[in-house]
Amino acid sequence: MNLKKKRFDAVALGELLIDFTQNGISGSGNLLMEANPGGAPCNVLAMLCKFGKRTAFIGKVGNDMFGKILKETLEKLNINSENLIMDNKVPTTLAFVRTLPGGERDFSFYRNPGADMMLRAKEISKGLIASSRLFHFGTLSMTDKEVFRATQKAVCAAKEAGCIITFDPNVRLPLWKNNEDIRAAMEFGFSQCDVLKISDNEIEFFTGTSNCNDGIRQIQKLYPNIKLAFATLGPNGSVAFYNGLSIEQKAFLRKDTIETTGAGDAFFGIAINFILDYGLENLNEETIKKMLEYANAGASIITTRKGALCTMPDLNEIEKFLCEAK
Repeated sequence: MNLKKKRFDAVALGELLIDFTQNGISGSGNLLMEANPGGAPCNVLAMLCKFGKRTAFIGKVGNDMFGKILKETLEKLNINSENLIMDNKVPTTLAFVRTLPGGERDFSFYRNPGADMMLRAKEISKGLIASSRLFHFGTLSMTDKEVFRATQKAVCAAKEAGCIITFDPNVRLPLWKNNEDIRAAMEFGFSQCDVLKISDNEIEFFTGTSNCNDGIRQIQKLYPNIKLAFATLGPNGSVAFYNGLSIEQKAFLRKDTIETTGAGDAFFGIAINFILDYGLENLNEETIKKMLEYANAGASIITTRKGALCTMPDLNEIEKFLCEAK
């Protein structure tokens, strides 16, 4: 099967929401919040669109003001929204993000339920998935039983169609009833994906070790289907694991960092773009090193901007940044 002749380069399933992020203090001393379109799977697609890739999204938002804004945003970004469902009963999911010292974040979600949780298996377009070279997902589409079933159906369709499958756990602890459910969702993702992107704190959560290399090796031993794994380490950079190789890349730290929202998604979107261009079977150390360099640069750039979905850097910005960094 020639995957390059498919209609889409990448289809993603998951949450699409509004991130309310800090944007100063009012004259009365009140916290000002900016409504930024977001959601990890769509952030990845937005990054891919910056590289000219054809993308589509599967998910659900409320048929409300925020849902309509999100649908319009996808269309402006050239992310296909034909399988974006508008729910007439449940509102669009909202997240409030408080920025902590160093750019880290504290999340409060209004999602009990939120529209993204209401996606059902019967609403999944298998044809849309089959028309893509790659399928991407995370764990937030598995926090509830029925949407978990929808995710399983989508992953099964992707397997049947021969898609490359990419997975980012993107664990948000407040959204889960217990740690056992989180582990079950992570285990499902690990068991299905060809490519994994996982953060250092998620590695420790799942494996119990703070040693990134040991943790990834544990995961790959349990799930040998994972051909390529990325560990993102925040200010300590990233590491790729492929065919016995362990390749490190330092982070590009900046004094003008505002927050880290979307940094991991920018990283993974750039990495996925390399995978779409080079394939998974014949990567070498030089290509992976370049992949990490570009991905770390893109992640660094996004930390200087509010939001993520609408502010992903393009190739020219990344290459200019790398040139200046050197």
